[in-house]
Amino acid sequence: MELITIDEKARLESKLAELRANRPKITARIAEARALGDLKENAEYHAAREQQGYEEAEITRLEKRLKSAQVIDENSPHAEGVVFLGSMVKLRDLQDDDEDMYRLVGEATGDLSLDYVEVTVTSPMGEALMKASVGETISVRAPRGVKKFLIVEVE
Repeated sequence: MELITIDEKARLESKLAELRANRPKITARIAEARALGDLKENAEYHAAREQQGYEEAEITRLEKRLKSAQVIDENSPHAEGVVFLGSMVKLRDLQDDDEDMYRLVGEATGDLSLDYVEVTVTSPMGEALMKASVGETISVRAPRGVKKFLIVEVE
């Protein structure tokens, strides 16, 4: 079971609706390409079929994900100072004393313009952060060894 926030659920549902709405367009592209004749060397037909396969697989993936996901209201009451899904966390790297902001999410958006780092609950750091408290030191197994962080602040 995967944990996702209400915002993440809305984003997944929006993407699913967009893909479903695109089905008739792809079907029309396939029909137009088929009307051009020989399908063996018809690049437009093969491209449209490939796109259809990709989008149908993505629809199936999103439907399964939404069906099995547990939606967590990040605004619901939980212990103050405890990291939970949706929390913003300030961590101090105990190796170099750098402090950075992280947000615990169900799925990262991949948006590099954010002023914080997205950490998924299933990642090593996310697992270490979940239910940890301010003042606690967490250990995260990374490719270059174990890194230790102090939880400075939780919002």
